Amino acid sequence: MSPILTSIVTAVGGLLAGLALAGALLWRQQQALTRARHAADHDDTTGLPNRRALLAALTRATHADAPFGLVLLDLDGFKAVNDTFGHQAGNDVLTEVGRRLAALAGPVRLAARLSGDEFALLVSGGPDDVVAAARTAWRAVGRHPVDLGEHTVAVRASVGYTTAALGVGPRTLLHQADVAMYQAKQAGAGVYGATATSGHTRLPPGTRLRDLRHH
Repeated sequence: MSPILTSIVTAVGGLLAGLALAGALLWRQQQALTRARHAADHDDTTGLPNRRALLAALTRATHADAPFGLVLLDLDGFKAVNDTFGHQAGNDVLTEVGRRLAALAGPVRLAARLSGDEFALLVSGGPDDVVAAARTAWRAVGRHPVDLGEHTVAVRASVGYTTAALGVGPRTLLHQADVAMYQAKQAGAGVYGATATSGHTRLPPGTRLRDLRHH
C-alpha cells in the first residue's frame, strides 16, 4: 500500500473512531438528561409522578376545554407504621399504595405522590366521574392489608375531592381538595367532596394549608 493510501486509511479510521466516541458520549449525555428529567418529575420512593408533575398536569387541564377533578388521599395512622415497623416498612406501604393507585383505570388520568403519605389523582370527567374515582381509590387503598414479610398492615385513607370550575386554578383545586380531605379525616367519613366554584374558600377551623405553603 502506498504511503498516501496508508495515510488516507489511517485518517479515515481515526475519523470513524472519533465519530464513534462522540456518538457514545452524546448517547450517555442524552441518557443522563432523560434520567434527570424523570427524577425531577417523579417520586424516588414510589416511582409515581410528584407534586411538580401534578401541578403541570393540573395547569394543562385548566387550559383545556374538558371537565376534570382532583382527588387527594392521606393515609390514616401512617406515623404508627413508621414508629412500629421502621422507615423501610413505611416506604413499602407507600410503594404498595402507589401501585394500587397507579393501577386504577379511567377516568383516572394521573396518580401522583405529593409528599409524606399524601397522594393525588387527576380525574377526567364531570362530578359523577370524580366522585366515583374517589370512592374507587378509597376502596382500592384499603381492600387488602400490605404484606411486610413478617407482618401485615391494614391501610386506610381519608379522601377529599373537588371538581374544576371555570376560572379556578391549580392552587384553588389543591386547596379545595385538601379542605375536603381534612373534613373526611375529622369526620371519619372516608370520602368527602367539595366543589371549587371560586378562588376564595371559607375554611373550617384547623384546616391544613400545606398545599398553599408549598406553592
